[in-house]
Amino acid sequence: MLFQNGNLIVRKLEVRDKYLLAKWLSDISVLEFYEGRDNPFKLEKVNKKFYDPKDDVVKCTVEFEGNEIGYIQFYVLDDKTKKDYDYFNETIYGMDQFIGEVKYWNNGIGMLLVKSMVNYLIEHKKADLVVMDPQVRNARALKCYEKCGFNKVRILPKHELHEGEYRDCWLIEYKS
Repeated sequence: MLFQNGNLIVRKLEVRDKYLLAKWLSDISVLEFYEGRDNPFKLEKVNKKFYDPKDDVVKCTVEFEGNEIGYIQFYVLDDKTKKDYDYFNETIYGMDQFIGEVKYWNNGIGMLLVKSMVNYLIEHKKADLVVMDPQVRNARALKCYEKCGFNKVRILPKHELHEGEYRDCWLIEYKS
């Protein structure tokens, strides 16, 4: 287990979680905001994207009240990305997440997850900043992130390929 905050547990991804990832990343409600509805994941694709031993991204499963409900990952920003985002010497972590069990949406669990992960990154990984790059059109996620203390920095034009089109994203940051 990476950390626990009340009924929320975040633990490192295990091999058995690949079936959950394939389920979640085949759900069009999830795919609308994460990866794209034209990009469903079968097990082979899950194995390739989430289980590469050379990847420096820390991948985790999210549990709430004993149920696996989602995914979160974090990583140190590389020098190129720092430069692209106009950062310099800070220790900066990026993170991405989704709640794959749609029945858990709109219950405050996303806020609990994001706040808990930010706290973990600042306290245990000594992050100066935590950044994310949600799509501009993802109003529900942006509202959640702003409630968690993230601030919009700037638009990243045509930053993410989603459903056959490059979409604008917000660069958002949380300063410790």
